[in-house]
Amino acid sequence: MRSVGLLTASTALIAATYGLVRLAYGLFLPDVQAELLFDAAVAGFISSGASIVYCLGAVLGFFVASRRPRLLVLLAGLSASLGAAGMASSEDTGIFAIFAVLSSAGAGLASPALVTLIRRNVVAADNDRSQTIVNAGTGPGLAAAGIVALVLLPDWRLAWFLVAAATLAIAAVVLVLDRQRAQHPDPAGEVHPVGIPSGSWLASHRQIIAAAFFMGAGSAAVWNYGRTLLVEGGADERASIAAWIALGIGGTVAIGTARPMSALEPRTAWTMTTLAIAAASIALALAPGSTGAALAACAVFGWGYTSGTGALITWTTRIDGARASAGTSLLFLILVFGQAFGASAVGLLISQAGLVVAFLAASALVLLATATPLLWKKHQSELIRPTHDFGGAANTQCRFTHASTRRG
Repeated sequence: MRSVGLLTASTALIAATYGLVRLAYGLFLPDVQAELLFDAAVAGFISSGASIVYCLGAVLGFFVASRRPRLLVLLAGLSASLGAAGMASSEDTGIFAIFAVLSSAGAGLASPALVTLIRRNVVAADNDRSQTIVNAGTGPGLAAAGIVALVLLPDWRLAWFLVAAATLAIAAVVLVLDRQRAQHPDPAGEVHPVGIPSGSWLASHRQIIAAAFFMGAGSAAVWNYGRTLLVEGGADERASIAAWIALGIGGTVAIGTARPMSALEPRTAWTMTTLAIAAASIALALAPGSTGAALAACAVFGWGYTSGTGALITWTTRIDGARASAGTSLLFLILVFGQAFGASAVGLLISQAGLVVAFLAASALVLLATATPLLWKKHQSELIRPTHDFGGAANTQCRFTHASTRRG
């Protein structure tokens, strides 16, 4: 039961740091701008700064998560809650910007830390499914943010204060429920390597690194300009917020599909989820004025994005389970770099060709993310997770297999 509690708390921490803090920035932004009086350009700079700090948190997690996951959970809770509380109490744009940027560190720190905590507290056979469930916490967080917006806006200050308190409390619960303490090996008996990964480790990730970048770039259209597209297509403010809730509901559904998705080969899961993202983006581009179509498309997008990031975790775990936290940090870092690139590229295209063309171009980038692993023609070595002799042997056996694709 304790592992179930940790799984629930870990999912809630992802919901808080991603859905209620990092991604809710865009949801509350119009009301913040109306009070603090800064324009879209300043809002964009703040968002870019937040992405950079998120990446710094992910880099720290890359090197530290396998050894000090509890420290990262503590830092994630403190940075996200302090950032939210700081935004809530800010009286000018400069102070608001500082705390908004700080708040995004929590998400970058939380993901790799929770990969390690789940691996060492959950039975090995359930690890992939558990990782997918925790990662899907973004969905409930998005839905909760939308509900908070419907109830409290335009009082964005109260909303951020409540988010700050909830995030700090959730982080504390995660630390209490972690049975394994720092410096202890996980139940699988694996020794977590530290330091800079080898060149062969990086080479084994090259195709999913490229795929993660294209997914991030293509998904940036919905995350940054989805509400703009809906409003210009005729949706009112409440309808656009409802679409945000639909994103969260779609992400929450990913929890229910975690078991079958984790049972699939990573390439298969990746293909399914990225195709869902691309289809949803195309549907939004072609029918933004239809509330029903927009809500359905947002729900599909939320499921595809959340399940797709879960597929990345499963994939890096299959390549090298002992470095799963480092792999998660690397891939999420690349994903956010892709989003930073995509946000700027889509924004420029919107100014030149309009929202519809920009969303269709973003969909093409997601399709490129789908195709990248399927078209990769080079050999790759993968480290398969350890198998254990439960008949009484104390040793752990690791097997290497070489997976390759046939050249055309």
